[in-house]
Parts: sequence; structure tokens; C-alpha cells
Amino acid sequence: MRVLVTNDDGIDSPGLYALARAAASLDWEVLVAAPSTEASGTGTSFASTVGRAPIPLDRRVAEGFEALAVPAHPSLISFIGCLGGFGFKPDLVLSGVNLGANTSTGILHSGTVGAALTAGVRGVSALAVSLDVEWDGPKPLWDTATEVSAAVLPTLVEMPAGSVLSLNVPNAETVRGIEWASIAPVSPYQVRVEADGDSVRLRGGLTDLEPVPGTEVAWLASGYAALTALHSVGALPTSDLPSPAWPA
Repeated sequence: MRVLVTNDDGIDSPGLYALARAAASLDWEVLVAAPSTEASGTGTSFASTVGRAPIPLDRRVAEGFEALAVPAHPSLISFIGCLGGFGFKPDLVLSGVNLGANTSTGILHSGTVGAALTAGVRGVSALAVSLDVEWDGPKPLWDTATEVSAAVLPTLVEMPAGSVLSLNVPNAETVRGIEWASIAPVSPYQVRVEADGDSVRLRGGLTDLEPVPGTEVAWLASGYAALTALHSVGALPTSDLPSPAWPA
């Protein structure tokens, strides 16, 4: 198995190499290619920081892995990788380990999840991994994410090509298990806008919303890793929708 590992926290994130170690523990070939700087919240953006100019690749060895620092958002990196732009077409794309959970409607904006979804539409199965810890919270337990990811990867390999999974891991020494989860309808992390006419500021924080049973938020709160199967592009049935009149 040849694996591309990326993220949205940037090439220097410890979580990136925690996920690379999960793949390496299965004796898979690993190439790390990640944004040169943090690219959180970029979703499925195809932007690069060099515009339409050729995208330079900063080659290095980091924590024992061949790595490329790329001035681009994670979805673009995933896209380039799936087209063989880094020397081979990967069998899998792994994205993360993200600092912070990616749950509920927040996955729409996540660069971590965006990279996985981009791989999926190119026919390459992918896993997005996130660790449930706040940026200013306790020490991230990256080794826990490594162990849980390594346990999930064989399941992903058995699934059809183009499958996409999102894995949220509790920041705990002991994980009670891994459970399939649905997407929570409301995120426990809520953002509000403060505006004074000249600028706006976003402020957010955790709420006391009761998690819906069976969702990723509920499983994490109970000490379990939550695994969610995702799909990125689809259309709603149109049989019950009104038909637009033309000519008007």
C-alpha cells in the first residue's frame, strides 16, 4: 500500500506524523505532503499561496518520513497527489491528525475532512482523523490517535475504492472502543459574531447542548472513538420538487 498523508494544521504539526506512524505501523509506504503553513478551515479549497504560478515543493525528512511542504491548501494537495503529481497515485489518502474534533456541521469547513472528500471523488479511499482536544486545552495525546487510526485502516482497505471515513478520537489514555456514528445535527461548539460597523470578530465556545445519541459528539463524550462514513457530492430526488416555468 502506498499512502499520502496530509493535514490542514501544516507541515510542522505533530499530528501529521502521528498519522504517518499509523500507516507505517502496517508496513505501508508513506509520503507526507502538507501545507507549508496552517490551513485550517479551508474546506475543499483548491487555492495555493502562489496563485497560478508553478507550486514549489520543499523536500525534507521529518521524524523519519519523506515529506513535502507545499504552499497550498490540503484539498489541492490531495488532488495533486491523486493525479500522481508527487510521483505516484496513492492507494489511500490520510488526513490529520487534526488538533480538535471535526463533528456536526463543522465538517463542511474542515480542511482535514476536505482533503479526504477530494480524494474520494477521485476514486481514492481516504481517512480523516481528528483528536478531540481544544487548542488551549490539555496536552494532545497523539499516540492515542495513532493507535486508533491503525486499528481503523484495515477496515477502510476492505471498503470500495473512493470510500471516505471521518474518525474522531477522544483525547484519553484509554479509548473504550470504536463505534459507527451519525453526524450530529447541531455542534456543541457555537460561534457568534460581534460587529461594530468597522470590523467583525468571531467568538466561539462550547455549549451545554445535550448530545444526540448515536452521533459522533455523543460517542466522544462517552469515551469512544467515533467513525463516520461520508460522501461529498450528491443530488436530492427531484420527483417531489416543483418544476420551474419556462418561458417565464
